[in-house]
Amino acid sequence: MSASPARFSINQMTVKQLSLPELVDGCALLGIRNVGLWREPVQAHGLEATAKLVRDAGLTVTTLCRGGFFTAIDPRERAEALADNRRAIDEAATLGTDTLVLVSGGLPAGSKDLHGARERIADALSELGPYAERHGVRLAIEPLHPMYASDRCVVSTLAQALDLAERFPAHQVGVAVDTYHVWWDDTAPAQIARAGAGGRIHTFQLADWTTPLPEGVLTGRGQIGDGSIDMREWQGHVEAAGYTGAIEVELFNDALWARDGQEVLAETVERFAAHTR
Repeated sequence: MSASPARFSINQMTVKQLSLPELVDGCALLGIRNVGLWREPVQAHGLEATAKLVRDAGLTVTTLCRGGFFTAIDPRERAEALADNRRAIDEAATLGTDTLVLVSGGLPAGSKDLHGARERIADALSELGPYAERHGVRLAIEPLHPMYASDRCVVSTLAQALDLAERFPAHQVGVAVDTYHVWWDDTAPAQIARAGAGGRIHTFQLADWTTPLPEGVLTGRGQIGDGSIDMREWQGHVEAAGYTGAIEVELFNDALWARDGQEVLAETVERFAAHTR
């Protein structure tokens, strides 16, 4: 038996070839109730226009991607990052979502100081957490697979993400659990339980691991069921930890993007039904 269709959320990036109106129409046709949005296409369509579009369609925005990139050393760059994250929080509030996903940032050019980079993330969260709370938004630190540590995200495990998040109230800062990034880590189930006990699982996302990885790596997230990850097992972990929220499918995949977007959307719904519990 699969997860309730009501829990399914389509992340906009999975079908990025669809315009926002096309995505909303596709959701209506397939009975999809939830959507995860990305800042760039939202800004291109217009923030207020997007908020009205999804609201009129009866869609719940489960997450907004993305904030973060907190690791710069230069004071001007850090100030710009903080300002951009405040804008992202404002955008999340306008769209009606309570969760802003954070990709924390990689090592600054010329730096090899992982510890210093992670501490700068904590410094940023100390400023942004209260701001997010005032706007009814939670910050979800997403650990990325270690292959991204140098240039994209120095937070590679749920343990590292929770070590940061637990410095702040759970209603301000928690974590995103993404199967693509954590499936390899045999300590992740215990960390999911830790996150659940603290009320810090703010979103759960699915993507499969397929090989060989593409040259660019970023577009290697496989369609559910095409790779090595047992989606039901990971769903079981987050649900045992108390998570009852939406389950968002977020895929970056050139082959999927080259296909008809409505076809991919329908396929993703079918795969969700076949590979969740």
